[in-house]
Amino acid sequence: MRPVTDIATRISRALISASNQALPNPIWTPSLEQTLHRIGCRDSLSPSLVSRVIDSFPSSHHSLALGFFNWASQKPGFSYDSISYQSILKSLLSSRQFNAIETVLKQVKAQKLSLDSSVYRFMITSLIKGKKTQNAFRVFNEVNSLSAELGSELCNSLLAALVSDGHFADSQKVFDEMFQKGIVFNTLGFGLYVWSLCKNGEMNKVLSLTDEVKERSAWDVNGSIIAVLVVHGLCFSSRASEAFWVLDELRSRDCKPDFIAYRIVAEAFTMTNNVAERELVLKKKRKLGVAPRSNDYREFILGLIMEKRISEARDLGEAIVSGNFPIEDDVLNALIGSVSRINPGSAIMFLNHMVEKGRLPTLSTLSNLSKNLCKHSKGDELWEVYQVLSSHGYFSDLESYNVMVSFLCRAGRLREAYKVLQEMKAKGLAPNVLFYNHLMEACCREDLVRPAKRLWDEMFANGCPGNLSTYNILIGKLSQIGEAKEAVHLFHRMAEKGVTPDVTTYTTLLEGLCEESDFKSAFEIFNKSVEQDVRLAQTILNSFVMHLCRKGQFLVASKLLCVLNTDIAHSDTHVAMLKWLADAKEIEFAINHIQRVRETSPLTLQAIFSKLVTTVSSTSRSDSIGQLLHAIKEKVPVDRNIYSQQPHETTNSIPCDTPTLETSHSAHNKPEPTLLQHQRNCKKSENTANSVSFDSMTRRGPKQHQLYDVHKPMDIPTSKLQPSFLPNSML
Repeated sequence: MRPVTDIATRISRALISASNQALPNPIWTPSLEQTLHRIGCRDSLSPSLVSRVIDSFPSSHHSLALGFFNWASQKPGFSYDSISYQSILKSLLSSRQFNAIETVLKQVKAQKLSLDSSVYRFMITSLIKGKKTQNAFRVFNEVNSLSAELGSELCNSLLAALVSDGHFADSQKVFDEMFQKGIVFNTLGFGLYVWSLCKNGEMNKVLSLTDEVKERSAWDVNGSIIAVLVVHGLCFSSRASEAFWVLDELRSRDCKPDFIAYRIVAEAFTMTNNVAERELVLKKKRKLGVAPRSNDYREFILGLIMEKRISEARDLGEAIVSGNFPIEDDVLNALIGSVSRINPGSAIMFLNHMVEKGRLPTLSTLSNLSKNLCKHSKGDELWEVYQVLSSHGYFSDLESYNVMVSFLCRAGRLREAYKVLQEMKAKGLAPNVLFYNHLMEACCREDLVRPAKRLWDEMFANGCPGNLSTYNILIGKLSQIGEAKEAVHLFHRMAEKGVTPDVTTYTTLLEGLCEESDFKSAFEIFNKSVEQDVRLAQTILNSFVMHLCRKGQFLVASKLLCVLNTDIAHSDTHVAMLKWLADAKEIEFAINHIQRVRETSPLTLQAIFSKLVTTVSSTSRSDSIGQLLHAIKEKVPVDRNIYSQQPHETTNSIPCDTPTLETSHSAHNKPEPTLLQHQRNCKKSENTANSVSFDSMTRRGPKQHQLYDVHKPMDIPTSKLQPSFLPNSML
């Protein structure tokens, strides 16, 4: 008997190999269940085996992990243990599949299983980071017996998150649980909790809580920062007099107010024109105040940013900056980059403070600020920021200029971007291909094709060769505006220059050629993709078929899919075309396509049918797909038992004895290729594809490892379509 590890490796590799042919990302499909049945692993299933299979999947393959988990659970008499649930939860948490996590947790609760505290810790942390704070609290509340094992840091993080997100009732429960269990409070958790209390005017409660927590030695906070947060919260709620009074109370509790705390109170009195009280505050500041320790605030603000408590970091940062107190460059950089996501104006204030002090932001910080200014449609502010930095000599090399021009182009400030180009030339800096790409892309986005072409000419004249992005920008735009022939010329020039096309190149070019009804050129380009890489051809085939269908070329699309071997024409592409035909009410063409697939690839037809049945229960397009399935039932000979399946039966897994479409005996008994054989077949297909041309679509040859096969002719009505560019043997 094989070791569990070997079986798990075999299963995971088989599923990953099979799913890689599905577009666009690995997802669980009925065809994968068929793969598992062919492997014959059902009798070997055990909770430990399922765990090992799930653990072997990359984090991006969470759908495969969950699909395999659900499939295994359908084995009669099979039940999971806590280890299995821990594996699937970790997989789902890594990819933040929170809805699926809720479902799995309900199963754990129903079976009264207990998970390791590390799983709950990972779960709560992931939920907090995913902005699912209340979900994190529910998990915490259900396992409060393990709260001490969850750790002080996590409990304080949850407390701070609940307060910050406005769930104060829940935060009180977490605070009480921590207090009762003797879990140590830190500056983050306790600080944000009392800050919120002060904003609601509950100063007396803050003082009593401070006394109680300190008495129980559950105290690991920075007293000066707590004092600042308390008075800031009180002044925020227009309670400046109470803030002044509480300064002495805090000092008596070892929360010594520093200069920042006194200034906050003084400024609150200034806002109310209470000059006398302001002078008293400043007098007390000179007598009793202590200088703020910048390193303490540095650690606290960076901690807030790390915990995604950006509003609180902004408020504290503004209190420091407005008082002209010391603040380190790394803190300012962190504030600029993070605060710009929620408040670009405050981020620019931090930037201006930095520049006024004779310091400059890092290029990474400027990129983050620029990105968020563009996201908030702050083009004018973006240009002003660049002008300020330019006046201080910030832009001095190609890298910094590339950042500036890229975001100017993204913000639609093309005129300013051209000024930057002239400025660079005046400094003797030669723009590189990245710089030209930004400008050309902006020109194309604004439909300024001639300027884009001039930039192209200038770039090559200056000895700067274009890269893949350069060609894709112009090929995409030319294809879009009806100049596909020129786009084809650029495509061939790519090959001459040694630039390899990618999915974007082929997809945009094929769309443009189909829009212009130049189908012959479209097939020639598609054949180039096959010669380049079979996997690449498989990726672009779906969009190519859809473009053909949108132009009414149903017959051509059907013929194309049926003459391609299964290394390229995956069942998903057949299904996509059939759905399109069903929605377009072209049922007759769909039936004829099914008949041809049935003759040429019975196993593919099984996968197609399973996916169509699944679609009926999972999408809003069930009416059109249902009509298609009804027509198939009436006109295509299949095993009648398959129609007795209810759609919901296909959403999880397919039992071993599921009836299949009628196929030949030889097709049923054809052995499943091993992974190594499959890789060899793919490699051989790639090698033979290199010599395929448009004419090869009519060439006869062995089916295996040849790109195009010629099958028996079908009676497909051609009244709606007579494609002149295909050979007679395909019509």
